[in-house]
Amino acid sequence: MIKSNFLYLALALSLVFSACQQPPQQPAATAQTQTTEAKAYYPGKGDNWEKKQPEQVGMDAAALQEAVEWAKQQETTQMPKDFSTQEEIFGKMLGPIPDDRASTNGIILKNGYIVAEWGETDRVDPTYSVAKSVLSTILGITIDRGMIKDIKDPVANYVQDGGYDSEQNRKVTWERHARQTSEWEGELWGKKHDFVGKEEYGRGERKPRELQEPGTFYEYNDVRINRFALSLLRLWKKPLPEVFKDEVMDPIDASNTWQYVPYRNSYVEIDGKRMPSVSGGTRWGGGLWISARDEARFGYLFLRNGRWKDKQIVSEEWVKEATTQRGPVGPDYGYLWWLNTEGKAWPSAPTTSYAALGAGQNTIWVDPEHDIVIVWRWHNGNPDELIKRVLAAVKE
Repeated sequence: MIKSNFLYLALALSLVFSACQQPPQQPAATAQTQTTEAKAYYPGKGDNWEKKQPEQVGMDAAALQEAVEWAKQQETTQMPKDFSTQEEIFGKMLGPIPDDRASTNGIILKNGYIVAEWGETDRVDPTYSVAKSVLSTILGITIDRGMIKDIKDPVANYVQDGGYDSEQNRKVTWERHARQTSEWEGELWGKKHDFVGKEEYGRGERKPRELQEPGTFYEYNDVRINRFALSLLRLWKKPLPEVFKDEVMDPIDASNTWQYVPYRNSYVEIDGKRMPSVSGGTRWGGGLWISARDEARFGYLFLRNGRWKDKQIVSEEWVKEATTQRGPVGPDYGYLWWLNTEGKAWPSAPTTSYAALGAGQNTIWVDPEHDIVIVWRWHNGNPDELIKRVLAAVKE
């Protein structure tokens, strides 16, 4: 009561002595910001994830249900449930693949709460190139730790295993790897950088072409991303699945069901220890096998600018650079994240939205403007069609 009377008196005096007025707006705004941050919801461990009715978070329940019912009908036709066309599509396998997978499934978060969920969202399945965004996150943490001084540094400054000795490869920087503009030349785990040959690369085989100057040409290329992953392993001297578990998944209370599976031949010796080097996808088997629920946690970590509760997992600066700054050449692409800065990837979505994408239509879509995360797996539809329907359920 005494404090309230004092503030009231101060306000009254300020009307008379305007020259001495101290603006109350600044402290009030600061308090409001702190309160908003404190109100951010984070799910507990395991299945301890609160659900909300759409109306509780400003969404139209009927419209959202229509979106979900539409999504349920969009089963992928890219690959059968038994993965029997894997080698036909991608080429000779180097690692394992499950016997089958879940049907299309998904989860929608609004303000961190689950507002919709369908299918087997706890089913652990390969997520293909969504793993590239995971490798990007490990790169961000590596830079945050000071293990890499500058993303524009040549990888050869840090890794001396012969992979960056040539004139071409000495020009490869960490940034060029993360932009898919490295033009790294060589062979890794029995796969050559050029993707020439149907047996090795399936429908993904390419016509021979001349190598370009690193940084000047974009090519979506798993051999080069796998080289990037090996280089990160060399720096950490610790298997990247363990890095991801210790630095990201355990802190965000993910399950223990996910696994990051190497190829049968992707092992190296570091400091006398045999360690697996993982891939940036499941093109040739292996890769990141994970549930939609755990992917939703990963997407929500980015929605919250790399913060989980009271801990900054990956710096806000990295999240911003990786998910908002497109490269100088190639498509609308950040640091191994797909962007929408041109409004072409998802015309119905804000240009600030971004996604981790993998074959089979594995999608983690993040929308900071509407505080939404959508994980949608094994679907045959254009993600924009679901995004359009979900955003139509958001009340202005």
